Amino acid sequence: MTQILANYTASISELKKSPSSVIEDAGGEAVAILNHNKPSAYLVPSALYEKMMDIIDDYDLAKEVRERLDYDEDDLIEVSIDDL
Repeated sequence: MTQILANYTASISELKKSPSSVIEDAGGEAVAILNHNKPSAYLVPSALYEKMMDIIDDYDLAKEVRERLDYDEDDLIEVSIDDL
């Protein structure tokens, strides 16, 4: 059994016949493209893709902030403003 991670599906044949209608029918959501009833790709509208990339960027930034805040006080190096 294969999990489909989209609310909408379309066959590759449907996609070839009318790509714009597949996108339009999904109403801005991702579409699982099926090949022999198994997902072979996901078609993601540009607005949703950009939103996903923003979420991933925010996650990566938060991860980096957590890593930088998790420091040992003994590892800090005191520097004067004149040294910079």
